[in-house]
Amino acid sequence: MVSYSFFKNTFLFSILLLAACGNSVKSKKPIGNSQKAEAGSSISEVRNDYYTEDIKTGADNYQNYLPLLKGKKVGIVTNQTGIINLKSKEGHLVDFLLEKKVNVKKIYAPEHGFRGTADAGELIKDGKDTKTGLPIVSLYGNNKKPKPEQLEGIDVMVFDLQDVGARFYTYISSLHYVMEACAENNIPLIVLDRPNPNGGIVDGPILEPEYQSFVGMHPIPVLHGMTIGEYAQMINGEEWLQNNIKCNLTVIPCTNYKREMVYDLPVKPSPNLPNSQAINLYPSLCFFEGTNVSVGRGTDKQFQIYGSPFLPKTGFSFIPVPNEGAKDPMHNGKTCYGEDLTKIKRVNQLELKWIISAYNNTQDKSKFFNAFFTKLAGTKQLQQQIEAGKTQAEIRETWLAGLNKFKTVREKYLIY
Repeated sequence: MVSYSFFKNTFLFSILLLAACGNSVKSKKPIGNSQKAEAGSSISEVRNDYYTEDIKTGADNYQNYLPLLKGKKVGIVTNQTGIINLKSKEGHLVDFLLEKKVNVKKIYAPEHGFRGTADAGELIKDGKDTKTGLPIVSLYGNNKKPKPEQLEGIDVMVFDLQDVGARFYTYISSLHYVMEACAENNIPLIVLDRPNPNGGIVDGPILEPEYQSFVGMHPIPVLHGMTIGEYAQMINGEEWLQNNIKCNLTVIPCTNYKREMVYDLPVKPSPNLPNSQAINLYPSLCFFEGTNVSVGRGTDKQFQIYGSPFLPKTGFSFIPVPNEGAKDPMHNGKTCYGEDLTKIKRVNQLELKWIISAYNNTQDKSKFFNAFFTKLAGTKQLQQQIEAGKTQAEIRETWLAGLNKFKTVREKYLIY
């Protein structure tokens, strides 16, 4: 494992090289309230008074990792978010490495596939990339962890996925299994870091070990407040890999990134997170995936609205229909009543008020929750608290001890 001082030195070194290396995101000038874009605007639009200034992702800091790939047979874990040159969004990491004569042997694709168009939970088959002809190995379904035969001939693995900072977003689960497979097969892993679009928010119940699953593998809160590179360091440092093995890990940091920045993703991280508003509301609204309430799959406002046929008629309704990322959406073709959150202000905590309201107003409370809710929450307690009529403030109070303990552990692995 690379030491923390190495990351700090690499980070400072990258800043010194910034002027000599192009392809950075040019600064967005601070904007007044009159210039704010509407909440729910496209990924690339500014939503508030925060702004980023010349952020370079790990992928864009190629001077720090290309030497590590020279003469090596390389595997890459990535998808449509693995872009290089954020300013123009003109290139993918795989294409860039091939142009640089890096010997890329295989692509390993997480949930939603290499091009990022598959439904959540959809079986992704192995295949070939139509553009490069490279073989694609699916890391989903029954093959979440690369098998030894799938790693044959790989000297070094590169990991470049855009996370959104939520425990149940499965890219960090894929990270765990890739780290474990690399450790078991003596393959070094290079993680190209990217900013967390939900910043430094640390909130929610801590996952209890008995509820471990692919949507929650580690004892962390729903919002962990870390970049994926920092999270990789935590997986290693806390010995969460099988048999407490360690991955030979190198993290290539972002430069000019601060955790408090609101970072708008240049591409959709998955089919049902179409814009900044959806990404910000996803951790809070994802709890509805364990209920009979739709979060807008089958519409163009995924994770920005919620509703069901079992809630009271309001001034807002929608009808889910099949679309990209939702071939058979919940309540397909039925009118759902609920709430439109597309224009609310950015949230800075895990919000429970919407799911509490929906539970209190649903027709048959015995049919509201399903078994998936406990996996998402990582504990049975949250459902019990909602059913008992606890307020959001009362529920949040029960998280404090676990969050404080987690923050102490988390501090050891922060880069930014």
